Amino acid sequence: MRNWRTRLAARFALAVVACVVAAVVAQAGTLRGTVKNGTTSKPAADTEVILIQLQGGMQPVANTKTDSQGQFTFDNPTLGSAPMLVRAVFHGVNFHQPVPPGTSTVEIEVFDPTQDAKTISVPTHIVIFQPNGPKLIVGEEYSVANNANPKQAYFRADGNFDFALPEGAQLQQAAAWGPSGMPVVQSTIDKTKNRYAVAFAFRPGESGVRYSYEMPYAGNTASIKLPTVYPDAKLLVLGAPSLQIGGDGLEPNGQEQGMNIYGRGPLTKGSVYSVSVSGTAPPPNARGGGGGDSDGGGQPDQGAAGQSQVSVTQIPGRLDVLKWPLVVGFLGLFAMGAIFLTRKPVAVVAGVPGVEIAVPAGAAASIGTKKGAAASQTIDDVDAAVGSSLDSLKDQIFRLELRRQAGTISEEEYAQERARAEKVLRDLVRG
Repeated sequence: MRNWRTRLAARFALAVVACVVAAVVAQAGTLRGTVKNGTTSKPAADTEVILIQLQGGMQPVANTKTDSQGQFTFDNPTLGSAPMLVRAVFHGVNFHQPVPPGTSTVEIEVFDPTQDAKTISVPTHIVIFQPNGPKLIVGEEYSVANNANPKQAYFRADGNFDFALPEGAQLQQAAAWGPSGMPVVQSTIDKTKNRYAVAFAFRPGESGVRYSYEMPYAGNTASIKLPTVYPDAKLLVLGAPSLQIGGDGLEPNGQEQGMNIYGRGPLTKGSVYSVSVSGTAPPPNARGGGGGDSDGGGQPDQGAAGQSQVSVTQIPGRLDVLKWPLVVGFLGLFAMGAIFLTRKPVAVVAGVPGVEIAVPAGAAASIGTKKGAAASQTIDDVDAAVGSSLDSLKDQIFRLELRRQAGTISEEEYAQERARAEKVLRDLVRG
């Protein structure tokens, strides 16, 4: 009886999936959208809108302008079957919104730009150490808060977020993200003497910047001298338990997902903070996720290095939710980002509310294309999507714990966010 019911449930699920796919295919080719000015809460009329194809790099394939109601329409055969991106150019600043396969409508929120640096604050600075043979991979991440009233986007074409590397460091990659939390690789502006900047429109809400670099790690030991650019940021340092990490005023601050956390208060602007690192650890696995910034807000066409590209990473299948440290995703984004850009891109699809899932670009389109293999293929695709959502959820929970450690979230907000994430996790595990 149980086997019969199981088979019946599986057939019913496949029928539902087939209906969804059929609806997606029927809508493919047309996208309708609206551009709204988040500063004035009015439609953004006569705004240039560009449709960008992500496969093979960021390639513009169509452009138009919004009407008096801020509305626009695109007709393109790729829409609905492959990941796309829509760019709205508002007062010379680029704002982005992803278009996952199956999407037929989209809304882009733009903001009046400001060059006032007081618009943003930088509450947290995270540094992660990962030995990799004779090299030490260092990832640094800054949280950026924009609480401007009225709401505005902080942006400067000549660079509005500065960062500095230790002496002897080799920059690998820089990325930035908006309130949705999905990074996009950024062009860096060389300010000389190991100082760099990115030009990114920081929208209202919580955004961030991350970058990685390599340092010599002879004898499995190094002293990293971190220049202080943003003095109000609380410092958090992360490393595997096999590493010995020390620094003036640096105190153990618990452990999360297999990584030791050390913390200390803000540093003086212009100072150099020395952190000693020794020991070995396994090299990072390529299990991290990247993707187009769902609210982009960046200025990919500007900067000394030319146009930036959306970082794409192929996500593996289902993982034990606690098996791999979440920080691997952070390091993998930088260590492997350039390699993945030349491989098969991924599509971002809607799966679980509040969780963005990355699956192989052809997976959604291929569901049900071969009748004989439809059942097996669909089950595999659904399982891959669920596994990918677990990876995304792990990263979300890890960031939540870091915000709590840094004191940038109240206990009430933490409890609500944690409960929401755990509910999603339970639903995924049951599935």
